[in-house]
Amino acid sequence: MGKKIGILGGTFDPPHIAHLLIAQESLDACELDEVWFMPTNVPPHKQNEDMANSSDRVEMTRLAISDHGKFRLCTVELDRQGPSYSMDTMEILQNQHPNVQFYFIVGGDMAVSLPTWHGIEKLRKQVTFIVTSRPNYPDDYPFEEELISVNIPEMEISSSDIRERVSREENIRYLVPEAVRKYVGENHLYVR
Repeated sequence: MGKKIGILGGTFDPPHIAHLLIAQESLDACELDEVWFMPTNVPPHKQNEDMANSSDRVEMTRLAISDHGKFRLCTVELDRQGPSYSMDTMEILQNQHPNVQFYFIVGGDMAVSLPTWHGIEKLRKQVTFIVTSRPNYPDDYPFEEELISVNIPEMEISSSDIRERVSREENIRYLVPEAVRKYVGENHLYVR
């Protein structure tokens, strides 16, 4: 078998140190070759005025991972139009990289909803799910025998909290990589 690649999807609005920690812990625990950060399309009904556009989210993600040799940026979901279903994304990636074994990294909050995912039966055959522990979420998941569970040191950091802090002109140092903090400031992101 070829490379083992973990996929970490998210809006990354902005990417923060908990995202990096999740990627690093998954990389180590599952002996992955790389983790690909995949900014997702934001459905119009989920967008709000304090969200960054996709090009800003891509650039912040690129900056956040730029000093890590095993982290890559993957823009496949932004490159295509329409809703982003994980099943369709993985089909594209598997066609482009037939010798790669893909792992899909999800938080415990998302793992509990796996049965409701579009095309979950097909997706379960395409990828192995890595479930990272999240504070205040149960740790009994559907399809538990198929999942790899990775414990992550607890960090109560969220992108929505960071956006809120910026809008109140509060400090976000050490919550995001320094390059991301500078980018947010220089581009006046999340300012109301």
